[in-house]
Amino acid sequence: QVQLVQSGGGLVQPGGSLRLSCAASGSIFRINLMGWFRQAPGKERELVATIRRGGTANYAESVKDRFTISRENGENTVSLQMNRLKPEDTAVYSCAAALYDSGGYLPTEYGYWGRGTQVTVSS
Repeated sequence: QVQLVQSGGGLVQPGGSLRLSCAASGSIFRINLMGWFRQAPGKERELVATIRRGGTANYAESVKDRFTISRENGENTVSLQMNRLKPEDTAVYSCAAALYDSGGYLPTEYGYWGRGTQVTVSS
């Protein structure tokens, strides 16, 4: 079993920055892929970024060059640094962990999820 505990998020003005963290515990040695997803009201959940065990990161086009996903604390914590935030980044952000790496593009590929945290970008 894997448990994911999220922290961070909140309200920020356009152009500002926020940092989200996701601390994994339990059978973390089995995790091969971690990702961040987001879901805005009335929209489907969408992939934001993924990071593989070896450190390779991938990003959605909408956040590339603004967001950075990284692993910390001996790799049991995955963070998402969000810079130059836009109102359209407003959503509930959730971290997820997958034991098997099959690309990581779909929510169904992940077996473990954090509870989600609200990010609101507004003036």
